Amino acid sequence: MELRQLRHFVAVVTHGGFTAAARAELIVQSALSASVRNLERELGAELFDRTGRRVVLTEAGRALLPSARSVLAGTEAARDAVAAVAGLVTGRVRIGTIQTLTCVDLAAELASYHRRLPGVQISLREATTPELVAGLRTGELDLAYLAPDAAELPDGIAGFATWHEDLVLITAPGHRLATAGRTLIKDLADEPFVDFRAGTGLETAVRRLAAHCGLERRITCDVTQIRLLVDLVRAGIGVAIVPRRIGADAGLPCVSIRQPEPGRTVVLAGRAPRPRNPAAEALLERLTGPRDPLAPGPRDAAPAAAGRPGGRRPPAG
Repeated sequence: MELRQLRHFVAVVTHGGFTAAARAELIVQSALSASVRNLERELGAELFDRTGRRVVLTEAGRALLPSARSVLAGTEAARDAVAAVAGLVTGRVRIGTIQTLTCVDLAAELASYHRRLPGVQISLREATTPELVAGLRTGELDLAYLAPDAAELPDGIAGFATWHEDLVLITAPGHRLATAGRTLIKDLADEPFVDFRAGTGLETAVRRLAAHCGLERRITCDVTQIRLLVDLVRAGIGVAIVPRRIGADAGLPCVSIRQPEPGRTVVLAGRAPRPRNPAAEALLERLTGPRDPLAPGPRDAAPAAAGRPGGRRPPAG
């Protein structure tokens, strides 16, 4: 049994299928499938039920998963210790993010980090907040940008920086509210909505806002990709409530919502109290350090605590 095989097995579970796992592991799907098959032959049991459309763990797979994750976490800890001694000449950092992150130009930040530490491999995962929290807890992720439902983070998870994002209504250019500038929640009672699938951080924030204001939304279409949501709104199938920057970047009318003014909190989080992985600690320093006021990047999200853009480091303790 090889570590590579265990990593491929856990990747299939984490990413929900062989295709996505192969993409994350940067290998072709046939090679990843063969690796898992070899592991099954060595163990004498099938780990996945492949008869349906979805990949589902068998009893043997469920039994193996905790041990596989423990072995991989131990391996990563050993690599982290060596990387600390080696001065980050090599290493790996794993960061997750919600799909609708707008308060940070993550691509630019990671590019800057890569220029400083070119030997460190960066693994980036996009998922929902619950999936990202699970990844932090199991050690599959070092850091993650979350949009938590509750005011407090789960036990064992620490917040290193927070931002507040304004949410606005986006419409098609010819919509009746396109030039209104602002609207009230109650004025949206007859509007069809395009929304994210249930369980995503943005969908939860919008659903709670509507419930608080007594708005029963009519969802005409739900999607899993922000680009598709924007395209559907542009085509006139419905309106949507999103972070302001998403609408602005798409060139769609952004209508401010009054009474109440909706928003959401985004948190850069990791395992408490700080990352043990030196590569992750270096990335955390990059993401929460003082920002150059002349540097390009998002300007519409106001930091509620430490972090970029324009934030301060959190007080010690």
